[in-house]
Amino acid sequence: MPINETLSQYSDYSYTTAAAIYVVALMFALIEQGFGAKGRLAAERSIQRSRELVGAGGPPAYGTPIEPSREIGRPERIGRMGAALLVLAALLHLAAIVLRGLAVHRAPWGNLYEYGMATTFIAVVTWLVIMRKFPVRHLSGFLLLPVVILMFVNGTMLYTTAAPVQPALQSYWLIIHVSAAIIGSGVFLVPGVASVLYLFRAAHDDNPAKFAKFGSKLPAADVLDRIAYRTTIFAFPIFTFGVLCGAVWAEAAWGRFWGWDPKETVAFVAWVVYAAYLHSRATAGWRGQRAAIINIVGFSATIFNMFFVNLVTSGLHSYAGG
Repeated sequence: MPINETLSQYSDYSYTTAAAIYVVALMFALIEQGFGAKGRLAAERSIQRSRELVGAGGPPAYGTPIEPSREIGRPERIGRMGAALLVLAALLHLAAIVLRGLAVHRAPWGNLYEYGMATTFIAVVTWLVIMRKFPVRHLSGFLLLPVVILMFVNGTMLYTTAAPVQPALQSYWLIIHVSAAIIGSGVFLVPGVASVLYLFRAAHDDNPAKFAKFGSKLPAADVLDRIAYRTTIFAFPIFTFGVLCGAVWAEAAWGRFWGWDPKETVAFVAWVVYAAYLHSRATAGWRGQRAAIINIVGFSATIFNMFFVNLVTSGLHSYAGG
């Protein structure tokens, strides 16, 4: 079927508009983070309330919403506006993905541009879910910063005009394998950011003189650690499923399940790192800085695999960049 150029153009418009609104939402979130106090205090009260309930023998109320203060300052109002803009941008982002799929008459993740578009959308949706369970709206800017950077690089350096996929990708495995990789990689962005923020908060807790202005406005370290762990434990099985499906597809397409192609190798390294993170948390009881560092290494490997491996190295997956 011929490419629908009109729908493709509308997809590009939606993508560009969503990116622009993300930038505005990022600035609004940074204003709330820098000048507001309600979000930080709510996060502190949330973790304190959880500890009190557990100590009293009640069930842990992780993520239990706190009654908001009647006094809402201007930074908090701006933060709410930023959250509303974030939802609007996510809807436009979704429209860009759907329109792209309708334009090319296939799953809209057949090249690196489309993959990046879908991955950043999953990251934003994951953050919206986290915002409903934890009082961390004022941290949205830190999640949106890598999202905006990735979307800018994706929409400029990696942009690909709407076209049919190459014959090697014309398989139902494109929907199964790549969609699992997209969901896993997108969700992994959230624990990566949470772990970085955890290191700042933990350093401030150990020495209040360190990052005094920044660290004091972050949620309790336990909140950030819990966000990182819960999102990782959700994404890991999906990512694992994607790796296994990729092996099955490789056997059908290339006659072997595994060939240590650069993309396969780095994906395996990322999988091992995340498996080590979850295993250490479950058996050795690792929490804190060591676990956060492992999580950050895993996320770095994911980003490295997404961009560097596709753009610089040569291998059987190189066609995914075009």
